[in-house]
Parts: sequence; C-alpha cells; structure tokens
Amino acid sequence: MSTLGTGRVEVSGLGLGAAPLGNLFTEVDDEQAYQAVDAAWQQGIRYFDTAPHYGIGLSERRLGAALRDRPRSQYTISTKVGRRLEPVEQVTGDDLADGFAVPATSRRVWDFTADGIRCTLDASLERLGLDRVDIVYLHDPDDHAEQAFHEGYPALEKLRAEGVVGAIGAGMNQAAMLTRFIRDTDVDVVLCAGRYTLLDQSALAELLPSALARGTSVVIGGAFNSGLLADPKPDATYNYTQAPAELLDRALRMKAAAQRHGTTLRAAALAFCAAHPAVASVLVGARSAAEVQDCAEQFAADVPGAFWEELRDTGLLAADTPVPEEEPS
Repeated sequence: MSTLGTGRVEVSGLGLGAAPLGNLFTEVDDEQAYQAVDAAWQQGIRYFDTAPHYGIGLSERRLGAALRDRPRSQYTISTKVGRRLEPVEQVTGDDLADGFAVPATSRRVWDFTADGIRCTLDASLERLGLDRVDIVYLHDPDDHAEQAFHEGYPALEKLRAEGVVGAIGAGMNQAAMLTRFIRDTDVDVVLCAGRYTLLDQSALAELLPSALARGTSVVIGGAFNSGLLADPKPDATYNYTQAPAELLDRALRMKAAAQRHGTTLRAAALAFCAAHPAVASVLVGARSAAEVQDCAEQFAADVPGAFWEELRDTGLLAADTPVPEEEPS
C-alpha cells in the first residue's frame, strides 16, 4: 500500500478500474461484474476507481453493491466529478456514442462549479450506497480549464478540509494540464491515463518529475493503451480507436521480445508503469474474474532486465527512458 501525497489515503499497487463494469463497449451482467470485484479482492486489490460517466452511473451502482459487505476501512474508492447526470424524459436509444452499452437514461452535463461538484458527489454517494469516498478527481476538464481551476478545484479543497473526502486530484488522458494541477494547486494525486506506457512516455517530460518534486502521487491508467499492449493484433485498439499500423508493429516487436525473454508484454506494460517512484498505483480495467486474475498475475511477474536492454538496443524505447531496474532521476 502507498500513501497518496502527504495525506493518509492509501492505495494498493494494483487497482481495479471499473469502467468495464459500466458496460464499456459491450454488456456485462451483474453477476459477472460482482465476480470481477470478488476476484480483485481475493488478489489483494484494495483500490477501486469509478465515475458517473461510466455507464451513466451503472459502474458506481455495481461497484457499491459488490463492495457492500466488505469492511469499509479495508478498501479505498475513488470517483469523479465534472459530468453531472440529468435524467431524460424519454429514453430513445443507447449510450454507445459515449462508449457504453446501456440505455441513454440520462444526459451528461459538464459542470465544474462548486454547486455542481457537491451535487455530483452526493449523487455518486447515493449510487455507491456509501457515506464517503476516499478520493475525488476532477474528470477530463480539458475544455473547461478556467472553471475547473477557479471553481472546481477550490470546491474539492473545501471538501477535503471538511473531511468529506480524504484526497483530491484530477484525472485526464493528457499530461500537460495534469502537470499544471501539480504545480499550481495542492492536489494529493493525479490520474494520468495512457500517457505513461511502453508506447507513450509523454508524462515523463514534465508530469512525473513535477510530481516527484512536489510530493504529489500519480495513479496510472490505460497501461495497455486501451488494448494494444494487452493483445497486439490487427483489430486492436489504441486509445479507444483503431491502432495505427506503426504502433501495432512496435507492439508486436515488443511482444516478440517479451517472449524471447520468458515474459509477456502485459507483464512488461504493467511493470513499466509501476516502477516509476512517483507512481502509487496502476489501474487496470477488467470485466471478468478471469481478466482480473490475469492482470494480478502479470503485475506480480518478474520481467528480466535483458528484456529492457533489448528494447533500448533496438530503439523500441529511447536509451534514456527509465526502466524498472533503475530509479529515474
């Protein structure tokens, strides 16, 4: 377990990202979702991340139900604010346009105001069946920077001061604005998705060094870049779209190198993310008990140093990219 920032909230090194439990792209039934959470618990995972966005609240409802009989003091849960859910008068279709195979029972409204933050968090607590969450992230404020920094962040800071939440931060698919949160605010943690992986190290330029300097923790999401690093093949996705041919080739070459060294690309992808000293936890999205168990096994596996040497020697990683056997400066 690692403590976030200078606070008291702890997270396990491997966390469960619950977007798939909200029917990300394809349907998952309740029993399968509960079995995935049970498997995570059995594997020692004690950090669970969700959001109202995931399945228009379905992920939160399922995660809350799956954890209901677990001792509340023994796990850490995070959710997100910034997208307020408003019920629609008439359901006319599904939510697949936003990535989730659920009926479009609500519409998402961007809202990083102080009132919107509290309203959204209250609704999340109701769906989760909890009286508190441990971490709250501002969710994807890319196009709402002014409101997020000047209204949303102060609202979170107040909630933390009141003891309503234990840690606050921001979660995004980019590194630049997260670096600004680290430098300009007093966040405990940032959730960086897809920007520190074997295929994309853009967070290494400023975000991770800034986090180390400020004592801010980093949670890494998207370690597999939405699928390409889990199972590179022609129809694999990269950042939720069709993987470009060049990146598919790089991933396949990495996979072949992993096999030569007696490991897997999945194990290497997770080890790479986890090794940086600023990183407190790596989130993996899983939709079944089998996927959870595989991720836990890969996370625990050793990756030989010779594998990293080959990636550097062949140009698949830059020569100065920090790898697990080293500590970044």
